[in-house]
Amino acid sequence: MIRLENIRKKFTVGDQVVAALKDISLDVKAGEYLSIMGPSGSGKSTLLNLIGLLDRPTSGTYAFDGMDVTRLSDDEQAAVRREKIGFVFQFFHLIPRLSARENVELPMMLAGIAGEERKARSSRLLSDLGLDERGQHRPEQLSGGQRQRVAIARATVMNPRILLADEPTGNLDRVSGMDVIALLEKLNLEGMTLILVTHDPEIGKRANRQVLMLDGEIESDKT
Repeated sequence: MIRLENIRKKFTVGDQVVAALKDISLDVKAGEYLSIMGPSGSGKSTLLNLIGLLDRPTSGTYAFDGMDVTRLSDDEQAAVRREKIGFVFQFFHLIPRLSARENVELPMMLAGIAGEERKARSSRLLSDLGLDERGQHRPEQLSGGQRQRVAIARATVMNPRILLADEPTGNLDRVSGMDVIALLEKLNLEGMTLILVTHDPEIGKRANRQVLMLDGEIESDKT
């Protein structure tokens, strides 16, 4: 499903060139549950952003479903991202002026899905996540755990092939965080590919496969 070959990513900081990723090669099969761990600055979030087509590599190739996405235009990459990839972030990134339901419906609105279908899908997802009574609440009126569940609903409402989670428990207490992990793992059991970046070794070890990064390289890859 995902094949990275000799991926490098460099950033220019002042008059210095920083190598964030160094010759990364990684294959991820459909339905896998993979955690990416490592200290701050190891390159794990940079790698996740490249997999999610939020950034481009300096060199190397990235094939998604057999297609070399590094050769796609920005608009073509955006279409792949919209239709096949879901994102869950540490800071939720919900739009404050929109209700929970409207935040969930936003990707469908951008995709041109009709209003009745948007309402049906968002209602079903919010109900599945225990938020059916919170649909009209704005993010500021929700707890951290509820906001992250809204973010998960928004990330999965387009039925993506892959779900990318970058420190999804980083802003939550332990109980709420484990509830979120349980929801993500349930989605994986239902067939969605899950790639999770975390600093927490306890959470990382729950994955069927653990990749450890250090200084922009893959230090180990264990199943």
